[in-house]
Amino acid sequence: MKPNNTSHIFERYRQYLRLEKSFSANTLDAYCKDLDKLRNYLSGENIDMLEVSLDDLHHFIASLHDIGIHPRSQARILSGIRSFYRFLLLEDYIESDPTELIENPRLGIRLPDVLSVHEIDTIIASVDLSKTEGQRDRAILEVLYSCGLRVSELCNLKLSDLNLPEGFIRVEGKGNKQRLVPISPRAIDELTIYFEARSYIQPKHGHEDYVFLSFRRGTKLSRIMVFHIVKVQTELAGIDKTVSPHTFRHSFATHLLEGGANLRAIQCMLGHESITTTEIYAHIDNQRLREEIIEHHPRNIKYRREHGIG
Repeated sequence: MKPNNTSHIFERYRQYLRLEKSFSANTLDAYCKDLDKLRNYLSGENIDMLEVSLDDLHHFIASLHDIGIHPRSQARILSGIRSFYRFLLLEDYIESDPTELIENPRLGIRLPDVLSVHEIDTIIASVDLSKTEGQRDRAILEVLYSCGLRVSELCNLKLSDLNLPEGFIRVEGKGNKQRLVPISPRAIDELTIYFEARSYIQPKHGHEDYVFLSFRRGTKLSRIMVFHIVKVQTELAGIDKTVSPHTFRHSFATHLLEGGANLRAIQCMLGHESITTTEIYAHIDNQRLREEIIEHHPRNIKYRREHGIG
């Protein structure tokens, strides 16, 4: 085993998270703060972090419970600790992983609200197209749903990321990982109409390539503004549910799964970390992925009916 130099070990772990795991600054800080809770506990118990036992970790978890930390937060802290000890094992600082047999605390099942296709349509239809920003807001809601994007991915979407003739957009997700996402004909139609209004906006320097702009400022839309748009339109539509941009993403995935789409294809399209590895992408052909999504997406089923496409 390697020598025990605590400061050196933690610095190497930070580099591992930043460079090899491609964690953002916020995620990296969160992992390190959670790990600090274990470090403080071990220090108080005079336990060497490289000699931690399963019992030590059970006592640590019990201490989290005693100070009132919610089971969901406990599970997050444990996730960071597992990551740290896997790193120690990988780098030959320890010979066995003490976290291997730890079970997560039991969590109450909390399912987020899901919108029906009718409710999605009602929210989108509530947009007042007579307003300057009306068509932009309508396109935002449609792209959120039809592509299952995170709000940050929508805000950072660029014109250069769009390949509308081929029915794809390029999305940069968590950890700067890029993926190709099929876009439905309905979303393409809404974007095309919005681009007519967008052509009258004078973007500020550095914002010229962003798809969704503020008509007043000429800058890309903020996350807060997208949350506001969703909130306002949900209220106008009379939908009595807690709805956020993520609700559109979750509803999108739920509707695809209910329609019979392949679960792995859905996860790949959503950019979930557990399946966005190179190996996974290598085994899911992009064209087959697009065909899977296009075939089962309720937007496309309705579009085919309206246009008499078999």
